[in-house]
Amino acid sequence: MTSSARDESTGPDRPEEAAGAGFHAPVAVAAGPADRPGPQPDTVVVPADEDPVAAAGSEVFGGPPGRRALLGVSWWIPARFLALAVILTSVLGMMQKLPCYDGGWFQAGSPQYVHACYSDIPHLFTGRGFADGLHPYVDKIPQGSPDMQYLEYPVLTGLFMQVAAWLTPGGGTGQQQEQWFWVINAGLLMACAVVAVVAISRTHRRRPWDALLFALAPCLALNATINWDLLAVALAAVALACWSNSKAVLAGVFIGLATAAKLYPVLLLGPLLVLCWRAGRWREFGQALGGAVAAWLLVNVPIMLANFDGWATFYTFSKHRKEDFGSFWVILMQNRGVGLENLDTYIALLLVLCALAIGWLALSAPRRPRLAQLGFLIVAAFVLTNKVYSPQYVLWLIPLAVLARPRWRDFLVWQACEVLYTLGIWSHLGFVTGGKQHGIGDSWYHFAVALHLLGTLYLCAVIVRDVLLPDRDPVRWDGSDDPSGGVLDGAPDVFVLGSARRLKEEATYAAYAPAGAEGWLNAPEAVPVGPADDPAGGPAGDEVPEALDLPGRPRPADGH
Repeated sequence: MTSSARDESTGPDRPEEAAGAGFHAPVAVAAGPADRPGPQPDTVVVPADEDPVAAAGSEVFGGPPGRRALLGVSWWIPARFLALAVILTSVLGMMQKLPCYDGGWFQAGSPQYVHACYSDIPHLFTGRGFADGLHPYVDKIPQGSPDMQYLEYPVLTGLFMQVAAWLTPGGGTGQQQEQWFWVINAGLLMACAVVAVVAISRTHRRRPWDALLFALAPCLALNATINWDLLAVALAAVALACWSNSKAVLAGVFIGLATAAKLYPVLLLGPLLVLCWRAGRWREFGQALGGAVAAWLLVNVPIMLANFDGWATFYTFSKHRKEDFGSFWVILMQNRGVGLENLDTYIALLLVLCALAIGWLALSAPRRPRLAQLGFLIVAAFVLTNKVYSPQYVLWLIPLAVLARPRWRDFLVWQACEVLYTLGIWSHLGFVTGGKQHGIGDSWYHFAVALHLLGTLYLCAVIVRDVLLPDRDPVRWDGSDDPSGGVLDGAPDVFVLGSARRLKEEATYAAYAPAGAEGWLNAPEAVPVGPADDPAGGPAGDEVPEALDLPGRPRPADGH
C-alpha cells in the first residue's frame, strides 16, 4: 500500500519542494483517473507534511518519513507502531503511579494526592466486596449507604471488574491483593488502549497517523488507570471504525456495548440521527439504532432479572449525586454562593439546549459536518454541563478530538489545560485531606477548573469554525468529505435547513470538485448550473462566483 499523500510518480518529496512548485505539499493527490473526485483511497496522509508542529517534532526522530518508509515496505505498519506507542505511554503512566503502589494508597491522609497518583481501582477491590468474593449487582456491599447497597457502575464495567477480581491471586495480605488487582486492571486497560488506538487509525483510512495523538496523549498516561473508563472508550472507538466502514449494524452493537460500560457513548446516536436525516440515510440509522438497543439489552436484561435493585444502583446513584469536584457548578456554589436545589433541572435544560444547537449546526452548515466533529461537540457539552468532572473523563473526548481536529497545536493546548486540571484536583485534595495542607486552596483550584473549561471550549470553538468554514478543516481541505462517515461519505444532501441556495452549492461541489484541491485551482471563475444539476430548481445558466467558499479549495500554506 502506498504510504504517502503525495503523488509518488510526480509529486514533490519534501514540503519545501512543494512550496517552490506553487502549492501546499499535502494538496497533491495520487495518480488516478482524471474524472475520479477527491483523494485516491490508496494514499496515506503524512502529518509532518501538513502539520507544522508534527514537522518540527519529526526532527527529533530524523525528520519527516522518507520514501522507503512512505511506501510501507517496513514491518512497522502504522497499527503496529501505534500499538507500541500506546503501550509505552501506558507503561509510563503505570510508573507514575509507583509512589502510590508502594504505599500511598494505603496510608491515611494525602500521600496519594501529593504524588498525583490516586486511583479508584485498589480501593474498590475491598470497598465493593470483591475481596470477600461478593458478586456485583447480586450481593449487597457490606456497610453500604442506603442509596448505594450494590455496585454503582454499569453492567459491562462491573463484569470487567469481576474478571479482574477472578484473576487476582487469593494469597497474601489485603494490601498485596489490592496491588495485584490494580496491576491486573492496568494490564487489561492497556489492552483497551491498544484496541482504541488501532480502531482510531482505521477510522480515517488515509490518516492512520493521526491516532498518534491518542497514543501520546499526556492525559492518557496520567488518567488511564484512575478508573475503568478506557473500556467504554475502546468500544466507542471500535463503533466509529465500524461506521466508517459502512457496517451500520456492527457500529450500533458496539455503541450499545459501550453504553453498557459507561453512559456517554449513547450520545453518539444523536449526531448519527441528524447526519442521516440530512443525507436521507434513515435505513442505516435504523440499523445502528437497532444494533445499539439489542446489544444494550442483551447485556443488561440478565442483571435486571437477577436483581433489579442491584442493576438500577448506577442510575439512582447518578441521579442523587450532588455537585462535585471539577464542575462549573462547584465554582458557582463555593465562590458565588449560588443555590443549586434544582441542579438536575438546570443540567438537563442546558444539555438539551446544547443538543438543539448542535442539531441546528448539523442541518444548516454549508456542508454536512463530519461525524467526529458532532460527536466531540455533544460529548463535550455533556462533560461541560455535568454535575461532576472526574479527571479520567478526558479520556472520553480524546478519540473524538483526534478524529475531529487532527492538529497537534490545538490538541496540545487542550491537553495542557487538562493536565493542569488533573494536577490541580489532586493538589487540592491533598490540601483539604492532609493535616499539613500541602497543595492548593479553593481559589487556585477554581482556576484549574476554569482552565479545564476554557481548554475544552477552545477546542469546541475550533471545531465549530471548521464546520462553518470547511476549507479550514484539516481533514476536508484536500477534497475529502467525511472519512469516518461510512455511508455518509460523499452522500448528497436531501434535507438542509433554510436553504435552496445551500443545496445548489452542494450540487455544484459534487459536479465540479475534481480529484483533490488541484482541480479547484483550475476551476473556472463561474460555474454554470443547469436545471439537471440544480436540486433547488434554479434557472439554467445560474453562476456560482469564484469567491464562493466551497470546500476543497486550497487553503493558506500555514497548515492550520
